[in-house]
Amino acid sequence: MGRLLAPFGIKGWVRLKPFTAAPETLLAHKTWWLAPDENKEWTRYRVAEAQFHGGSIIAAIEGIASRETAQALRGFVAGVPKSSLPKAAADEHYWSDLVGLAVVNRAGRTLGRVAGLLDTGAHPVLRVEGEGGERLIPMVPAYVDAVEAEAGRIVVDWQEDY
Repeated sequence: MGRLLAPFGIKGWVRLKPFTAAPETLLAHKTWWLAPDENKEWTRYRVAEAQFHGGSIIAAIEGIASRETAQALRGFVAGVPKSSLPKAAADEHYWSDLVGLAVVNRAGRTLGRVAGLLDTGAHPVLRVEGEGGERLIPMVPAYVDAVEAEAGRIVVDWQEDY
C-alpha cells in the first residue's frame, strides 16, 4: 500500500507515500498493517484519522502520540489484507502478485525472479534477482511484453547481458 516517510508534525502523525494508482482508496481503510519490510512480521494498527496532504497521505495512528514514536516507524511498509482490496482488472496487477514470478526474456531464457518493485515516480521498476545478480527492469510496455500470472512468469524484452 505504501511506505512511511518522515513524521508529520509533533503529535505523532505519519506521512505515507502511496504505492497505488488510486491512493484515495487507502483513506477508507481504518486498519493498516506495518512492518520494517515486506519480509518481516506485520503489526496491526488502527488509523484514527487520515487525509491527503501534498501528494502523500498523513495519518494519526492509535498508540503513536509523539514525533519520536512516529520517527521510529520511518521506512516501514504499510499494507492492508488482500481480501479487503478490490479485484484487479484484467490488465492490472497488484505488486504483491508479481513478487516471486519468473522473469523470462523473448529468447526463453530465465533472468531470475521478481524480488520486489521500486516506485521511481515515473513508473514502477521490477527488481529481478537471478544468477547474474540483480537486474532493474522498467515496468513499461517497451520492455514488458506480458504478465502471465497463471503461468508464473513475466515475459520481457531484455537481454541476459543487460
